[in-house]
Amino acid sequence: MDSFRWTIVGIAAAIVIVVAAALSFILMPGAAPQADARVANSYSGMVPAGQLLRVPVTGIYPGGSPAGLNPDMKNPLAHDPDAVARGAKDFDTFNCSGCHMAHAGGGMGPALSDAAWLYRSSDANIYLDIAQGRGAGMPAFGAMLPDRTIWELVAYVRSISEKPPATFGATTSANPQSPDIEQVPAGKIDTTTPWKFTEPMPPNGEKSGGGPPNANPGN
Repeated sequence: MDSFRWTIVGIAAAIVIVVAAALSFILMPGAAPQADARVANSYSGMVPAGQLLRVPVTGIYPGGSPAGLNPDMKNPLAHDPDAVARGAKDFDTFNCSGCHMAHAGGGMGPALSDAAWLYRSSDANIYLDIAQGRGAGMPAFGAMLPDRTIWELVAYVRSISEKPPATFGATTSANPQSPDIEQVPAGKIDTTTPWKFTEPMPPNGEKSGGGPPNANPGN
């Protein structure tokens, strides 16, 4: 009799275990994700992560409406009068100028001091460009730079991203002399507003003192 009773108990326990396991797969399919020790396990930025996820990288929307998205999120440092100056220092400190050149005039990386944008121009889009990187060669700095530093860089980039004159970069003419202007070279002045410091484009692209741009005084 005792043996029979224990057999019944064992069968009942097995049924309970099977049913519980089945319910767990139905209610919670898949394994619980495990935290990767190599990935930052928290975000404590100046803008809630949920809001950043609503910032579109493209200007193309289903049905033509950006409803539910936040395409024009502003910089939380917009009213900080020193944010631009700090961003200018960050730009050199973290070697942004190594790719984008001084005053973000463009080099291996695209110019940031004009009004041409690949991934939209809102403050939040520039933030995401820096934090996430982009496929054309922009590294992702989100895990390296403090959140406030990225927003400072955004403030600086937006402060210099002005549309240049229509003739900027056009071929110069010696006769008649072209009235084009160019930014004062970064070696002459360090400023957060490079478009406020221009000088006449020399005729035929010559340096001051005469001679073509690549003239070698030793020859």
